[in-house]
Amino acid sequence: MAEITAALVKELRDKTGAGMLDCKKALTETTGDLEAAVDWLRKKGLAAAAKKAGRIAAEGLVGVIAEGGKGALVEVNSETDFVARNEAFQDFVRAVLPIALREGGDVERIKAAAHPGGGSVGDKATNLVATIGENIGLRRADRLSVAQGVVASYVHNAVSPGLGKIGVLVAIESAAPPDKLMALGKQLAMHVAASPLTQSLSIAEVDPAALERERAVLRDQAKASGKPDNVIDKMVEGRLKKFYQDVVLLEQTFVIDGESRVQAVVDKAAKEIGSPIKIAGFRRFALGEGIEKKTGDFAAEVAAQLA
Repeated sequence: MAEITAALVKELRDKTGAGMLDCKKALTETTGDLEAAVDWLRKKGLAAAAKKAGRIAAEGLVGVIAEGGKGALVEVNSETDFVARNEAFQDFVRAVLPIALREGGDVERIKAAAHPGGGSVGDKATNLVATIGENIGLRRADRLSVAQGVVASYVHNAVSPGLGKIGVLVAIESAAPPDKLMALGKQLAMHVAASPLTQSLSIAEVDPAALERERAVLRDQAKASGKPDNVIDKMVEGRLKKFYQDVVLLEQTFVIDGESRVQAVVDKAAKEIGSPIKIAGFRRFALGEGIEKKTGDFAAEVAAQLA
């Protein structure tokens, strides 16, 4: 048996692109035979998956699940929208949702959790890469819950129930009948889906750093007017109201009627139902947000491959 050195593990990794631990395991299983280890990784689908892991995966699906007072969101990425329409890919996202509902937003815990089809969620994803032929990854997950009330959901651009391009959860705390709360929650979730700038639930929850950056920009803009400092202060505070209307959910104009503040909509619903209502939180996942997508000249790529 050949000695399994760090150099040998590195050489196997360079040949296959597989992870260090997988390479070490492959060499252990094959008693240090490099070529046999390559074959071992290929049979396990790890070499193929590793080679694809460097590709940018910005397509895929956002999955949403809501059950009474709890709900979860996941984003699973693929390289192309074509794969997002693949039934096996959609089944994988559906299988991950109840696990995220149980485990919360810890992606590593979700990957380590048992998959209903056998093995772990991470193993299933690796097998799916080998089967479908694209880089696939569970990017993020989140969960909302309330002790009393409902968690409503909405999926925009749905390809099937619970799966689409934008997913939203809205948690509502109230002792009111769940069916009446759910009707309000659905509308609020649609509003959040249509409001990509939303950052916080209330003014008090606005990120202090983001607020100071906005205040500094507004002050510089106001100074250009040449007005005295006391007037500039009033100008800045006035313009901050517009900032809050853009980023704070309760301060926004409700997209359903185009005129009421969201807080006013909630207050009106509470009065009609006869029970206090509080929005406890919201989550919004838009597919691929924050991922730098690769752009390039397709003709040049083809020419480069031919060369």
